Amino acid sequence: MQLPSESEVKLWYQQHVNGGFLSLVSFMGLDSTEVEAEGWTVRTADGREFIDCVGGYGSYNFGHRHPAILAAVSEQLGRMPMSSKLLLNGQLAGLAHDLAQVTPAGLDYSFISNSGTEAVEAALKLARLTTGKPGVISATNAYHGKTLGSLSSTHRPSYQTPFAPLMDHFGEVPFGDADALEAAINEHTGAVMLEPVQGEGGIILAPPGYLTAVREITRRRGVLFIADEVQTGLGRTGRNFACEFEGVEPDMMVLAKSLGGGVMPIGATIGTARVWEKFQQDPLVHTSTFGGNELACAAGRAAIALLQSENLAQRAAENGRLLLEGLRALQARYPQVIREVRGIGMMIGIDTFSQDISQLFIANVIEQKVLVAFTLNRPKVIRMEPPLTMSASVISEVLQRMDTALAATAALMEQYGLAEPDAEIEAAPGPQGSSQGLQH
Repeated sequence: MQLPSESEVKLWYQQHVNGGFLSLVSFMGLDSTEVEAEGWTVRTADGREFIDCVGGYGSYNFGHRHPAILAAVSEQLGRMPMSSKLLLNGQLAGLAHDLAQVTPAGLDYSFISNSGTEAVEAALKLARLTTGKPGVISATNAYHGKTLGSLSSTHRPSYQTPFAPLMDHFGEVPFGDADALEAAINEHTGAVMLEPVQGEGGIILAPPGYLTAVREITRRRGVLFIADEVQTGLGRTGRNFACEFEGVEPDMMVLAKSLGGGVMPIGATIGTARVWEKFQQDPLVHTSTFGGNELACAAGRAAIALLQSENLAQRAAENGRLLLEGLRALQARYPQVIREVRGIGMMIGIDTFSQDISQLFIANVIEQKVLVAFTLNRPKVIRMEPPLTMSASVISEVLQRMDTALAATAALMEQYGLAEPDAEIEAAPGPQGSSQGLQH
């Protein structure tokens, strides 16, 4: 089917999609239609070619249109694209088996859905089913999705307030503070849900020993531990899963984004035999019409195979060090723009001194044909989550373009009198903000 013209796309976004989104991307210089992508390259209808360093917010660990994943999906498409939902599904069984082999010990069962927020919803329901308790504790600045249950654990007022009242017994504690977490557990608490690295919170790393402490506390207090690895999973941080840095074995893990190999939407809720016990007794208590379809499961199986065969976690660790070192050198050259660079593997945050500076910097980076974006809960932090397959030479090219963008940003800041350092600094995120938390 032929794509509409650029003028039709903009008109129809205004009339039928969301005019506010059109205004937002237009302000950032992104009001052109993407038409083709491959690897780390995105091409637009107006002839521009971008290096993608957003990576679909962590969805393109394997790059765009990886041939092995395309081949797996194409082969399945030729046989049976969607499930009848009545007979056994071989690709679903295969994906569940593959996930049990690569995830931490004890995570033997999987429920497959279509997105990260659906995976979280399933985890919340299974936690309540298992414990009989409705309460969930998550961290301040967390992001677990925007459906109603997930939103109750996504602690940003601008997202929560318009939909209040949210679910009862959902609490928050400071990320990285194990004592506060234990103090918050009460007779209603059934689960604790945490991201090993807060993605939308501004790429905030857990301090050393925090996840281990959380696992010990939750076991001792009879509370389930849900690890949200939607952004951190499948090699992004330099390990297959970020909780592996401390050898933590959660009761449940939620995955999505890159599990679809950059080709299919998919989510997964993976749990222990204990969590699945009551689900086994009534397997229809939670279902999904499109979840676990053959096409998505074929993509997921191909993604897991590539993660292992191409040693992508190790490549992410090596490439991430190159990118971090280069960005910290740029921070030293442009201290008026960049407050801090932090991250792990190919999950990196550039913390600027204000949201205004962040927006100006993003516009200049996009002018250099590199795609970056701010984090949703901390907009002054610019995120970089490139494909793990990105080569050292392309990383070098990205850093050169960032240098040019930073020079332009610094000049405009001086011209327009934007905030000097320390003028708009918010409270530092605390020990969890240090890049000395999770370690390679």
